Amino acid sequence: MLFKKKRQKTHELELDEILADTTNSLDFNTGRLEGRLESPLGPLRIYAVGVVFFCIALAFLAKLGSLELIHGAEFRNRSDTNKLDSNVIFAERGAILDRTGELLGWNIESEKQKAFSLRTYSTRRGIGPVLGYISYPKKDTSGFYFRTEYVGRGGVEEAYNEQLQGKNGERLLEVDAKGKEVSGHVVHDPVKGASLTLSLDARLSEALYDQIATTTAARGFRSGAAAIMDVTTGEIIAMASYPAFDPNVMVEGKDAQTIADYTENPQLPFLNKVISGLYTPGSIVKPFMALAALRDHTVSPEKQFFSSGKITIPNPYTPDQPSVFTDWKAHGWIDMRRAISVSSNVYFYIIGGGFEGQKGIGISRIHNFFAMMGFASTTGITLPGEVVSNVPTPEWKQKTFGEDWRLGDTYHTSIGQYGFQTTPITMLRAYAAIANGGTLVTPTIIKTDKPVDSGVKVAIPAADREVILEGMRQCALEGTAHTLNHPEVAIAAKTGTAELGATKAYVNSWVTGFFPYQHPKYAFIFLMEHGPRTNPFGSAAAFGQFLDWMQINAPQYLDPANMPTYKP
Repeated sequence: MLFKKKRQKTHELELDEILADTTNSLDFNTGRLEGRLESPLGPLRIYAVGVVFFCIALAFLAKLGSLELIHGAEFRNRSDTNKLDSNVIFAERGAILDRTGELLGWNIESEKQKAFSLRTYSTRRGIGPVLGYISYPKKDTSGFYFRTEYVGRGGVEEAYNEQLQGKNGERLLEVDAKGKEVSGHVVHDPVKGASLTLSLDARLSEALYDQIATTTAARGFRSGAAAIMDVTTGEIIAMASYPAFDPNVMVEGKDAQTIADYTENPQLPFLNKVISGLYTPGSIVKPFMALAALRDHTVSPEKQFFSSGKITIPNPYTPDQPSVFTDWKAHGWIDMRRAISVSSNVYFYIIGGGFEGQKGIGISRIHNFFAMMGFASTTGITLPGEVVSNVPTPEWKQKTFGEDWRLGDTYHTSIGQYGFQTTPITMLRAYAAIANGGTLVTPTIIKTDKPVDSGVKVAIPAADREVILEGMRQCALEGTAHTLNHPEVAIAAKTGTAELGATKAYVNSWVTGFFPYQHPKYAFIFLMEHGPRTNPFGSAAAFGQFLDWMQINAPQYLDPANMPTYKP
């Protein structure tokens, strides 16, 4: 061909151009965007979306690092705590009752305090030093209990804390992250504490306390203490220490002024003076001196000595200055029974240290006998705070004063003076041993039907014991304790007036003994401490008034028909 045919430029149709041709189909639903051609995304838009996603991922990584690396341990512990928590279930504390069943210490519910019960006490006067009080469980500011037990403070609450408190239980709680309880499970149920029945008659103890309080106020004494004990079982039937604190004030802990007054009071209301007070005994040691003399065959009961009101010991260094040891009065010729009855100093000077050819017991044997009667150790009563008595010896004097022992020291020790100091409970137990024939029972504050035997038996021949009992009976009938010549019960008693200090302006006034005289059931001790020497009203008169109260209000303790008899 002369001429080439010119190639025509053609346009290739794409599939979407065909599909987008709405003229080809009238069936597109334009409301659903059918038949609409979408433009592809440009590269800038893709980059923008990528940047956004990168920032989000970076933020997540930063938070994850904070949770894991910086606060991981803290949140892990919090998570564990949130999941499971252990709560203490406080055990109910046991109640305290007196021998008649009267409540002395018990629990009450509180509207404010739901976790554990509160403690309350009898309002009977004088009960504080015997009962003590408790401190409650404690928690910190976050609500965690760092002390999960009641704690006994003094008295029965402390002595029997373990028995009274029982055993706490445990409850596991499942909680969410916000501390909301999800579920709970009791792992251990609490075990309620055991209740205690005391040997005390609370009404009798209160009356004894009131008698001491009245005598203190009326006669100028500083304080006092008293107790009554069963001579066969060791049960303390009544106990009083004046002044006393109110355990309700102490357990509540809110009255700061009253608590401060207790603490600063020179009369020591927190001190149970029956077991923790040491006092110069004076003449109440004389029946034991008589027993020691009989035991060592120093004198016979019928042996008489003459009391002109004093004995004089020559002084080899300064003859014009002899040592004079006085009696409280001239008694004339006296034997052992009468010496106990009228409380002659001269008689006991002689049998203790010797005089004009009459040998004495001597300080070593005096100390040994009193140690045998329990004065060198505690009595074993379970109340806290008991202290040991002191019977002076040459070794004690050398250690305390750096001086040698002299005959006059033996004389003074023989009448319960000088360095002789004792607790009321020690003296009470020793008198109970005379009453029961020689057994040193262990005093107990818990009610029991069986003797609490210490295992210590002192050999007291029946004939020697009878001499002592007769002398003490005469003392109550016509001697220094004649105010105890009671119509309802026969009393055997011994008084003591212990001089205090260099000026001897003050005295401790004592009376002790047991009843009924024929078959002793109860021993008693009554002390009025640090009163004026000029006061004619002493412990014997005060205890006589208490016996009058007993006759009207508690005759069962005085009537021998209601008492199981005991014959040693």
